[in-house]
Amino acid sequence: MSGTRKKQSSPASVLVIFGASGDLTHRKILPALANVIERKELEENFVVVGIARTEWSDEDFRKAVLEAVPHAGARFRTAVERFRYISGEYDHPDTFDQLKAILADVDKTTTCPGHWTYYLATVPEVFGLVAGALAKHELNRPSTPDGSIRLVIEKPFGRDLASATKLDAELHESFSEDQIYRIDHYMGKETVQNLLALRFANAIFEPVWNRRYVDHIQITVAESLGVEHRGGFYEHAGAMRDILQNHMMQILALTLMEPPAVVDAQGIRDEKVKLLNAIPIPTPDEVLVHAARGQYGSGVIDGEPVPSYKSEDGVSPGSTTETYAAMRLTVDNWRWAGVPVYLRTGKRLAKRVTEVAMQFQRVPHLPFSDSLSRELLPNVLVLRIQPEEGITLLFGAKVPGQAFEVRSVSMDFGYRQAFGAPPREAYERLLLDALIGDPTLFIRTDEVDQAWRIVDPVLSVWSENGSPLYPYPAGSWGPKEADQLLAQDNHAWRTP
Repeated sequence: MSGTRKKQSSPASVLVIFGASGDLTHRKILPALANVIERKELEENFVVVGIARTEWSDEDFRKAVLEAVPHAGARFRTAVERFRYISGEYDHPDTFDQLKAILADVDKTTTCPGHWTYYLATVPEVFGLVAGALAKHELNRPSTPDGSIRLVIEKPFGRDLASATKLDAELHESFSEDQIYRIDHYMGKETVQNLLALRFANAIFEPVWNRRYVDHIQITVAESLGVEHRGGFYEHAGAMRDILQNHMMQILALTLMEPPAVVDAQGIRDEKVKLLNAIPIPTPDEVLVHAARGQYGSGVIDGEPVPSYKSEDGVSPGSTTETYAAMRLTVDNWRWAGVPVYLRTGKRLAKRVTEVAMQFQRVPHLPFSDSLSRELLPNVLVLRIQPEEGITLLFGAKVPGQAFEVRSVSMDFGYRQAFGAPPREAYERLLLDALIGDPTLFIRTDEVDQAWRIVDPVLSVWSENGSPLYPYPAGSWGPKEADQLLAQDNHAWRTP
């Protein structure tokens, strides 16, 4: 699998970026690419071809690239001199005629001809359009016998099951499933990948990773920021579509899936799909009990006053879009039957944190008096995904002194402290994996479909039945009504 391969250089000769003048390209893709090139992980004569509507020349594009990576090293600066640019519409034949000519030209100079990767850093509405145009110009097939063609697309993968199915049908008219790489940047984070190592490389964890020992699981993706400049986008997405349906479902699947027979792309992705298939689809009545949504009002973050969601640019004053979403799920299989899984995500919450917290059953008998163990909490294993990636284990220990007083303490592992450097940025890992052709950390079409089947009923109830949209002040942990999802099981949300 991706996590066990030896370090290697990518055979890819060309990365074609559609949307090359956009925000995603300049904030994420180009800095990640620069670091990959500096580490000598790409073919020597690697070329980037940028495509966008912006009227730029090759030199304009190269200048913009260097502005996006102001601290780039000499190796990347040298590579940028080979970068090319096409100014054109995504639905115009001239754009793809120029691309075909440039790719043919690059094939003459590279040691790895015919290895092309297309990255659609565009709005989702043009995914099918671009894929179809590439196929029409015969750019969806390798130009050499040992060549490869890959298509990388960003989320959202549809806005519901019907649109996701339609998008897949459009893409599959031009590209096979093994050519399509659906990118979810959470899958590139070291702690998400380390779930596999934690479970399957350590004898002490796998035996207790089941309903016999685990009481419940909480998955939190909290952001202290608001929607910022994405108000228009967020009005059409909301917290459920933006985070829970994709990022959180992927984390859930990796956390709870069965051990794969073979630790490779197919084995891991097969088990993720099996896990998602084991989650019961909620009925409308169950949605009202097991899901909650909210919208942030004005409040205080880090001592500074912040506006309400409805006051953000691009947001309707009467908006009913959720900026907070929470769900209670169960998994109907042998390992997890009866163990509730709680998911929550929101904007303008008390702090930025993404974590998976697995709380274990309490001991069957505690031989200490209440007065000596009042600060003893259940054992909890916490996988910290951001901002500081690492793992924490909460366990009981005796307090120094004459009395036998016990309380909870934590044992922490941090990537930065353990390895002397922060982990790679997620886009670096995923970009290199796409160029190499390792699909392990990318999302397969049946994963997308099953995740939509789980959340579609919730979105339907929220949109059709006028279910409550609970307000919460910015800087809090969300609407208090979401506490009821756990209170009905005698649980409570963690404070990270």
